Amino acid sequence: MAKCDVCGKGTTFSINVSHSHRRTNRMVKPNVRRVKAVVNGTNKHIYVCTRCLRSNKVTRAV
Repeated sequence: MAKCDVCGKGTTFSINVSHSHRRTNRMVKPNVRRVKAVVNGTNKHIYVCTRCLRSNKVTRAV
């Protein structure tokens, strides 16, 4: 579910580094919201990251 339907941004992987420099894997998820938007002239619920919402790539339905 953590994937933007507009830009395709999804989960990425990173590395936690502790104070003693032990390294473990971690997952970084995007900030995704379920939004009612206009898609092809109809209102539809889609998952959109907040970067796309801020840059007005999505027209929200009322």
